[in-house]
Amino acid sequence: MRLTSPPSLTLISPPSRRPIQFLRRPSPNTTNTIRCSSSPPHAMDQPDSNRRVVVCGGGVIGVCTAYFLAKKGVSVTLIEKSFIACAASGKAGGFLALDWCDGGPVGPLARASFNLHRTLADELDGAQSYGYRPLTTLSLTVAESELGNLPESSSGAKKIPNWVDGPARGPRTIGTTETTAQVHPQLFTRTLITKAVEGYGVEVVIGKVEAVAVEEGQANSVVLEGGRVIESDAVVLALGPWCGKFEMLKSIFRVYGLRAHSIVLEPKRPDAITPHALFLSYLPGEGGKPMDPEVYPRPTGEVYVCGMSSEVEVPDDPEQITGDPESIRVLKRVAKTVSSHLAEGEATVKAEQACFLPCTDDSLPVIGEIPGVKGCFVATGHSCWGILNGPATGAAMAELVVDGESSIVDLSRFSPARFGRRRKM
Repeated sequence: MRLTSPPSLTLISPPSRRPIQFLRRPSPNTTNTIRCSSSPPHAMDQPDSNRRVVVCGGGVIGVCTAYFLAKKGVSVTLIEKSFIACAASGKAGGFLALDWCDGGPVGPLARASFNLHRTLADELDGAQSYGYRPLTTLSLTVAESELGNLPESSSGAKKIPNWVDGPARGPRTIGTTETTAQVHPQLFTRTLITKAVEGYGVEVVIGKVEAVAVEEGQANSVVLEGGRVIESDAVVLALGPWCGKFEMLKSIFRVYGLRAHSIVLEPKRPDAITPHALFLSYLPGEGGKPMDPEVYPRPTGEVYVCGMSSEVEVPDDPEQITGDPESIRVLKRVAKTVSSHLAEGEATVKAEQACFLPCTDDSLPVIGEIPGVKGCFVATGHSCWGILNGPATGAAMAELVVDGESSIVDLSRFSPARFGRRRKM
């Protein structure tokens, strides 16, 4: 099946992911600005199309927020420095799980978002437009030292897809078509923004956010590089790891980037690849440390392989992100060990890439109003679950901004106020 790309837009220029049971791993009366840098939420009065909200960030969190705000009748401007889904939202795996976050604070958010993904897929023809489909998800052990051996011939082999013809053993079903699914993340994000623009009047501006202007403790505009000012009644900062570049946010919490690598392969025989997501316990042949790579076949005929993450400095420009060649080499080795269909000569390498996952010190997202600045909100820190949790985060943020509270999910555990002040302003 080939997916259709969303219509082009007219733009205005100026950690380990496993189900828990499998884890191994400014003062008032002054005017100032938040440079490339909660109090209880305050409802916007009489929300309608005259209300203006600026959403900063064109990844999945920002786009979902813009989409749900616009559906509530708000006039929305979305600002993106580069292009829509240019960073992790365009390079992620797009894996969705209903209950893998159960038992922790993110559990209700994940469940609400998984169900919203189903609803959006019905509304936007997600199966055709961005590759939404349910998946069976397996956990497998793969040992390079056993390369050349057939997969185990016991009854467990019945669970191993035929295209996984490498040394795989110990299969366990960790997700069914009722509890796990996938989207193509770039197509999902771009389909959603296309609908937001064409159906609900969202304006997309390409430009770099330099500052959020604050007057008497209230955010009232966004200043772009070059001096353009976009006035607003509220501002949402959904810049992923780049939220860590804003000084005021840095004074409250730390958000850092975990660089994750991936490759996208196009096998010669895509019809042989069944919709099984693979979570691997991978044992390198040279006796190195075990790894946890992930393999996702896509309806596009491609196969996505990811892993090899580390904390490094986030560049200022998302288009400057580069990967580590050795990490890419390892992922190619993983792919060919798992399946002969993914080996060199049998599959074309369509992408070798890296992206930064936004992480926080307590491993929870930050979603809420910035303490001491009315009308200025933040949504970041979703780590490897950004694509999954984008819809519910966006819907909850829209409710928080417009209604003063969220009904879809309790955001109190995610409030930036939980950190207190990391340092004196």
